[in-house]
Amino acid sequence: MTTPLRVGVISCSGMARTHMKAVQANDRAALVAVCDIDEAKLAQTAADFGTRAYTDYRDMLAADDIDAVIIVTPDQLHREMVEAALAAGKHVLCEKPLALTRADCAAIVNAGRASNRVLMVGQICRYTPGFAQAKALIDAGEIGELYFVESEYAHDYAKILHAGGWRSDPLRHGMVGGGCHAVDLLRWVAGDPVEVTAYGNRFCMPDMPYDDCTIAILRFGSGCVGKVFCSTGCKRGYTMRSCFYGTKGTIITDNTSPEMTVFRCDETGKAVAEQVPLVINNHNAVGEFAEFCSLVLDGGEVKTTALEGAKSVAACLAIVESAAEGRPVTVDYRF
Repeated sequence: MTTPLRVGVISCSGMARTHMKAVQANDRAALVAVCDIDEAKLAQTAADFGTRAYTDYRDMLAADDIDAVIIVTPDQLHREMVEAALAAGKHVLCEKPLALTRADCAAIVNAGRASNRVLMVGQICRYTPGFAQAKALIDAGEIGELYFVESEYAHDYAKILHAGGWRSDPLRHGMVGGGCHAVDLLRWVAGDPVEVTAYGNRFCMPDMPYDDCTIAILRFGSGCVGKVFCSTGCKRGYTMRSCFYGTKGTIITDNTSPEMTVFRCDETGKAVAEQVPLVINNHNAVGEFAEFCSLVLDGGEVKTTALEGAKSVAACLAIVESAAEGRPVTVDYRF
């Protein structure tokens, strides 16, 4: 395929605009069109970015001068739109979570397998500088063998979560909608958890149809254990503080701080701390889109495949099930 990659973005939300800026920052791509059912928001966004405007995503998919689409709509719509985009011959970058049910995840995975187009899921934490650097150090053996990993999704939804909104859908449990970030991060670093045990409560947002606090204990096939904390009602600043404990050292990092702490053992066996500077970029859409663009134009292996997205949702759904039923749950990754 020749450059530029011609891209349309479905949604004009704040996150969608972040994706639009990422497209425009890439010298191998061009933002051609935007789509939203909110006509006022659509008109303003189209004017701001200098693009065509569509109120119906199907009309956008019918355009011959669009090679790829970025889907940034509510999670409940992902299956319908991904399937339609692939059927129209478009390459697809779909926001996380891939979908809210196993059935929808399976349908998207199967649609991707049947297509000859790039289908990539926006697991943005894999492009966050602190997390990417931590994984590189772990993969290089800098802290030895992992025995405990933990991550959190702490984000106060008080101003964006309300009864009747798409985020208040009972299927969009906080662990699936937001906690999937932390779950996917630990899967990326430590592998697939085989069993989960979880507990939850609902103190901060009692009117919502799901728990606003969930703690999950994870058991990995390697013998490593882990923990995920997800709170959508916490009274603090947004963060994803994460710790990775190995036999030779420890890494403490997050996605909102300008440095991470790396402990390594010196010649006496004492753990010595090093402060490693980081670039703060908790939603690195530029890096994520650059990889997507390269995959479409140059080829290569998709790392955040639909199956990867589905497996993270599967682990999240197992956590929700465990908390609801009060028992350990084995995660089913078969899609």
